[in-house]
Amino acid sequence: KWRIVLPDNGRRWKDWKQVSTFYSRNGIQTTKYTWFTFLPQSLLGQFHRLGNLYFLFLVVLNCFPQVEVFHREITMLPLLVVLLASMIKDAIEDYRKYQYDKTINFTKTRVYDK
Repeated sequence: KWRIVLPDNGRRWKDWKQVSTFYSRNGIQTTKYTWFTFLPQSLLGQFHRLGNLYFLFLVVLNCFPQVEVFHREITMLPLLVVLLASMIKDAIEDYRKYQYDKTINFTKTRVYDK
């Protein structure tokens, strides 16, 4: 699609209103997650790290009685602590980005028109 720019928006308001319905608003969104996608995307991002995959491998390996060295809860503890801390950090960062985007998107600006 081509975007149509109408310079005389005061005289052609109806044309501008009709054309602008096809395009999204001019807003900034730098957040990574939404409420519905936070958990799956965050877990996917955490398990892309090799250290977290190693701890997950140890947890799965410890589920078999022949190979069990520690109790299952003790093996899960480091993985859960690291995942929980990283997810809390990501949630706080994303919420701060959301607040900053909100303040930027609702600031008043001046539009200069010839």
